[in-house]
Amino acid sequence: MKPKFATVINCMDGRVQEPVNEWMKNYTGATYIDVITEAGPDKMMSSTATASRLILKRILVSRDKHHSRQIALVAHHDCAGNPVSKEQHMNHLQQSAKIMATWHLDMTIIMLWVDENWKVELISSIDA
Repeated sequence: MKPKFATVINCMDGRVQEPVNEWMKNYTGATYIDVITEAGPDKMMSSTATASRLILKRILVSRDKHHSRQIALVAHHDCAGNPVSKEQHMNHLQQSAKIMATWHLDMTIIMLWVDENWKVELISSIDA
């Protein structure tokens, strides 16, 4: 059986890596998760065109070489790279989803929140 990949743009904070990877495996049925990490990726993806383009290059490797068809962007409680309220994180995720949809990735775009108990919550999912 050929392994299945999914992609995650996650915070570099080690506390969120394992719960997000496990959630993605369960949600998508993936065997492996390609992980792209940044400090506060929801802020970066929502506001920095240059950084977003660098992330896009990594997404395309996962999509084109590993045939990933789902990609998640993660925001989380107590983020040192983007120390803002949950409400602001939700705004960043919403803005990021709009930007990512313009890339026409032919992937499901998933927005995730990780709470103070390190539980993963699905915020939205769109096919784009």
